[in-house]
Amino acid sequence: SAVGDLGRLAVELLRRGAAPRACEAAARKLNIGVDTVQHGVEGLMYLLTESSKLMISEIDFQDSINVLGFSDELNKLLLQLYLDNRKEIRSILSELAPKLPSYHNLEWRLDVQLASRSLRQQIKPAVTIKLHLTENEDQTAQVLQTDPATLLHLIQQLEQALGEMKTNHCRRIVRNMK
Repeated sequence: SAVGDLGRLAVELLRRGAAPRACEAAARKLNIGVDTVQHGVEGLMYLLTESSKLMISEIDFQDSINVLGFSDELNKLLLQLYLDNRKEIRSILSELAPKLPSYHNLEWRLDVQLASRSLRQQIKPAVTIKLHLTENEDQTAQVLQTDPATLLHLIQQLEQALGEMKTNHCRRIVRNMK
């Protein structure tokens, strides 16, 4: 029953944030220190959130907690707690994820300075990029300027990152994130 109480407390902590009074009440009920209860709840919350993030199967979860050396009865309680709450925990975690701006449009222009008063023959190219972003239905624009060599280097780095996404390791990570 104590594990069930701590499990409910961990899920409540995820839903509503810090609850020192609930930890104090649980500590009084179990006749142990508040710090011990708080550390136990935080550890249980970490176990549940990481397992829910990765959407690990029942067998993988059992393998993970068997290493901790708990009794079979406690392992079954933890498994049931995980199975009952993993969808809710994933929905809570998705709400907590930061909302990043997304790409909307891109405008670019190539400017070349061919000469100046002091230098009659010079070629000084510059690429100006206006990046339109959408964040929470608000549109913003960022203006960036660079030389072609830096832009080529940036393109190579982005292509390398896209190539990394095709590796088995990254595919496995992306598959577990969904």
